Amino acid sequence: MHGIFQSMGQVAPAADIAILLVATFSIAGSRTILSVIFGWLVYAIFMVTPYQFSKYKSNAGSYYAFAAGSTESGKLGPVTALSFMYYDITGAAFGILGLSSFIFLISPRITAIPYIWILFAGAFTAYITIVTYIGIKPSLGYNAVAGLAEVLFLVIGAVIIILGVGPHNSIVPFTLPSNLGVGFSAIMFGAVFSILDFTGTGIVTTVSEEIKDPKRNIGRSILYAMILTAIAIIPATYALTVGWGVSNIGSFASAPDAGIIVFGKYLGPIGVILLIIFTVNSYLTNGVSKATAVGRWWYSAASDNVIFPKSIARIHPKYRSPYMAIIVWSLTSFVLDVLMGLYFGPKIAAFILEAGTGISIIIVHIMANTSLTYYTRRIEKFQFLKHALAPAVATVIGLIVIYFTVSNIWTKWITDPDPVNDAYFASFIITILWVVVGGFIVTLYYSRKKPEVLKSAGEFDVENLKV
Repeated sequence: MHGIFQSMGQVAPAADIAILLVATFSIAGSRTILSVIFGWLVYAIFMVTPYQFSKYKSNAGSYYAFAAGSTESGKLGPVTALSFMYYDITGAAFGILGLSSFIFLISPRITAIPYIWILFAGAFTAYITIVTYIGIKPSLGYNAVAGLAEVLFLVIGAVIIILGVGPHNSIVPFTLPSNLGVGFSAIMFGAVFSILDFTGTGIVTTVSEEIKDPKRNIGRSILYAMILTAIAIIPATYALTVGWGVSNIGSFASAPDAGIIVFGKYLGPIGVILLIIFTVNSYLTNGVSKATAVGRWWYSAASDNVIFPKSIARIHPKYRSPYMAIIVWSLTSFVLDVLMGLYFGPKIAAFILEAGTGISIIIVHIMANTSLTYYTRRIEKFQFLKHALAPAVATVIGLIVIYFTVSNIWTKWITDPDPVNDAYFASFIITILWVVVGGFIVTLYYSRKKPEVLKSAGEFDVENLKV
């Protein structure tokens, strides 16, 4: 249960409803549910890799350790770590800016107070830092109970809304647009944010060194978490679409906290209060889960002396937490998010940063997919369907999603230049420079200057089953 809700906490279904689905609606419109379903299917295929890896390696380094240990030279480790690091730093916007903008937009009275969202962002950052600093066992126990209640609430709420809509339910959200060129590109770009709706399911691998019987329970946690996220998010997406009105869906993304409006219309004040409570809680559990994962895999890479300095690997003498990694990550993310929020506003800033997050995590998964094939060959456990075909399909789909994302960003930047579209384009360029150029530089550096570091990177296994 702890493993399942470490993943579910990272996914944060109610928080997805509050922020990431708004971004998808702004791109895919009434066909957002197609983006969400496609995003879930893509991520389900992506999960084949950590599911398979978890049978053979139990290392807190997660995707970094999988890539680093896949070959004897360890050359896939640095670029994977760099991409994973970018995902962590920009992905914090989901919690820091997402929760801040959600609360900021709840009431006109709150929105009228300038810069108060920074206070919310600071309080959120302090909360997740303190909770993960003092250890994870109590917080994961709470996550399990609250997470299950959150899923039940979203499912019941979606059913009530769908029944309340009655004859206005529609098949339009499930149909492809007549203009496939533009429409399908928008659905695919929306799928980037939808992939982020489910991102984090595999992050349970970061607690491999602390969970009981990891080679059995990590894979089970991934499987059950994927099922629960589909149950929680997909029906709710359709409910929001028809609850708002298919013909009026263009105004959904521009409305303040549109999810609250729909839930209030069909579930009344109690539904609104419960959605607010579960959404705030969802952001908090997401932050704790995120910090837990970041602290552990940054600790693993720093212990290997890859990308991070050794000081990041410090363990607190009393709480046994990787406190330096947690502090450095939370402060770096907070500063970046506040600077972006001051310029674009917290909600738009979250969308812009999350665009880079989506691309970087797809690249991380592509590296992990490649690593699975190499690693299973290395330990003589290779099976073509599970260790070559499935990861290859996931990689191809990931590249297709990136292509349509780039196409959409480029088109909007050329045809409709404004500060927001400029920022999306800049976010993409920075992501590619960080991952591709930065990855080439660090790989070349370690290969030439520290080859012995790469050879031992990612080799640790908590059950002492080494290659």
